[in-house]
Amino acid sequence: MLKDYFQSMTFRLSVYSLSSLIAWRDCVFQAGYAIREDGTLVIAYESGSRPLDRHMLIPLSPGRTVPPADLHRIASTAGFENVWFVPQDYLEMHDMDEIRELFDVSEQPEYEDYVYRTEDLASLKGNRYMRKRNLVKQFHRDYAAAGRVFINEIGPEDIAECLEFLDDWCRKRDCGIDTREDLACERRAAIEALKNLGPLEMKGLSIRVDGRVRAFAVASRLTEDMGVLNFEKADSGMRGLYQVLDMESARRLFAGCRYINKESDMGLENLAGAKQSYHPVLRVKSYRFRVL
Repeated sequence: MLKDYFQSMTFRLSVYSLSSLIAWRDCVFQAGYAIREDGTLVIAYESGSRPLDRHMLIPLSPGRTVPPADLHRIASTAGFENVWFVPQDYLEMHDMDEIRELFDVSEQPEYEDYVYRTEDLASLKGNRYMRKRNLVKQFHRDYAAAGRVFINEIGPEDIAECLEFLDDWCRKRDCGIDTREDLACERRAAIEALKNLGPLEMKGLSIRVDGRVRAFAVASRLTEDMGVLNFEKADSGMRGLYQVLDMESARRLFAGCRYINKESDMGLENLAGAKQSYHPVLRVKSYRFRVL
């Protein structure tokens, strides 16, 4: 029922992937949706623990972008003071003077997405990727050359092992909701995605070393030429494995996509460093609108 609203998506912010929206729909924030009489889809989030952060996304309407005046009216009528995850694409489509008459506008730097050329991640060509290539070579020398590695797209028969690996990955990092809310929510969303790859029209890749899953990735489609790498987990004790996972994901999961969106760094310094090290060609900004 919701798919038609996302078929011709032009927003390049990863949150507007329907597959991702469904996978992340229930953690700290609970997602709900309504289809208005005019056919506009409204998606909003509520949180019992963070009531002041209740918010909407940009409403979606097939064939058109909801203009600022309509956005203001919909948010006011629905009782939402905040619109989060407003992509910079939306600001570029409309007059900023009109937007600022209706909303207080501020950036959400922790939700700014990193975008890469698929070809760059698939080939790792050039001096700037030399260290990445060396890590890939080291992994192949230590593991793949000895016939210990098997890489394949995730099928129904692989899901249980991927979930087992995810549990092990999370145990090592204490992914409890009371200790690491970000990791706890990501774990819940990853489980939802892995269990429903087919219905969510997502694709996954697993890497086995010595017969055991040691890494996996899950991807979805966003725009006509951009996909999202929604989840990627690897055994950090295996040098070069994360780099191999990135390269193989670009090659196998993003055929036909010119760009890969690797989502935001959530304001985490280590994650920001890892994403910057792959030299994004674009950073898609996210904004918060507060209704005036």
